[in-house]
Amino acid sequence: MNGVVLMADNNEQRHMQMMEQNLKIVDKLTNIKHKIAIMSGKGGVGKTTVAVNLAFSLAFSGAKVGLLDVDINGPNVPKMLGIEDEKLGGIDGAIEPVVVSKNLKVVSMAFLLAERDMPVIWRGPVKMQAIRQFLGDVDWGKLDYLVIDLPPGTGDEPLSIAQLIKENSGAVIVTTPQDVALLDSRKAVNFARALEMPVIGILENMSGFSCPHCHKDIDLFKVGGGKVAAGEMSVPYLGSVPLDPNIVETGDSGVPFVQKYRGSESARVFEKIVDNVKKFVGD
Repeated sequence: MNGVVLMADNNEQRHMQMMEQNLKIVDKLTNIKHKIAIMSGKGGVGKTTVAVNLAFSLAFSGAKVGLLDVDINGPNVPKMLGIEDEKLGGIDGAIEPVVVSKNLKVVSMAFLLAERDMPVIWRGPVKMQAIRQFLGDVDWGKLDYLVIDLPPGTGDEPLSIAQLIKENSGAVIVTTPQDVALLDSRKAVNFARALEMPVIGILENMSGFSCPHCHKDIDLFKVGGGKVAAGEMSVPYLGSVPLDPNIVETGDSGVPFVQKYRGSESARVFEKIVDNVKKFVGD
């Protein structure tokens, strides 16, 4: 009998804690004008590269931007920004994000790991709780954009985010021109629609390659499939980012590509994508 009463008390306590955290999340999100979820139907399409360069481009344009790395098992955002050794701070019970520049703040699971190679071995409910804390306990301040780098697929993390950031939110779907990637990108579009999250558009990454020797264009992974998929799914097409060795180099060195190679063809593509995103959200 006592055990039953105790379980009821624990359930009530957990319910109260959940309600309190929901209020904190709502409060924090009211200070964020737009929430942009960067999604992909499958891994290996350059989703984190897009998230980092999109967030940096928005910040460079003068917007106040937060970058939330919700890839709990594979948090790579800090590596791509050269801030792997940073740790999250705390003031008055609130988590303080890592400040990259005056316009860009970052939160990632990687900042909480004792060692870079330490795996995160969590089941879904624990991941969901971490995401709720990233949204409700982090002192993001007032932001124009919160860019959220999600793990590939349509599992726990994308589902949690989609359910928590419903208002003033949208999804950018990253794909490559390959048929298998395009198939999964369609699933990501339908996932967003099922959860009533507007699809800002499809972005085709690794779209063609310009040979540095003969300067001919080579379609390593095909070209144009993302645009076709966008048309078939009746969603905007944001643009095509070519396969550029400098994007790989900057990702490994921790300097955003759009910062180091501003003015290049690929950087101009990112600028166009940023313009398309702003146009969609109304900025």
